[in-house]
Amino acid sequence: MKKLFLVLSFLFVTIFTTGCKDRAGILFNNNPITEKTVMNYSDYFSVGQRIYYLILIPEKVRSRYLDIQVVKKDNDYGRLGYNLYWTKTVRLKDEEINYFTDYVVINQKGFYIMQVYSKDNPTKRFAAAEFQVR
Repeated sequence: MKKLFLVLSFLFVTIFTTGCKDRAGILFNNNPITEKTVMNYSDYFSVGQRIYYLILIPEKVRSRYLDIQVVKKDNDYGRLGYNLYWTKTVRLKDEEINYFTDYVVINQKGFYIMQVYSKDNPTKRFAAAEFQVR
């Protein structure tokens, strides 16, 4: 009886405490992102090079507006202070409900973080990813 109770409680805990939630994500690429080049992602780029990015959006954004920020880590080894380097507000088109793609050019070496916020909840970070410009 104890084994049966233990097995049932284990199944109950496993079913109700585990679960997969799709999260937003950002992929970076050296080339324009298409179906063929989406898997050629990279985190290292050259100064002045176009950095193509793809923001994957599994959840529906009600307002259809995203705030995209690029924040530079303030030193050469990627620690301590941060500076806002670039920001952009975009409106998702009808065909872009689940993704957004564009590019940014960065002309300074350093470590960077791209952050995405939804206008629905501007205090919660929707997605983030790091990359380096050498």
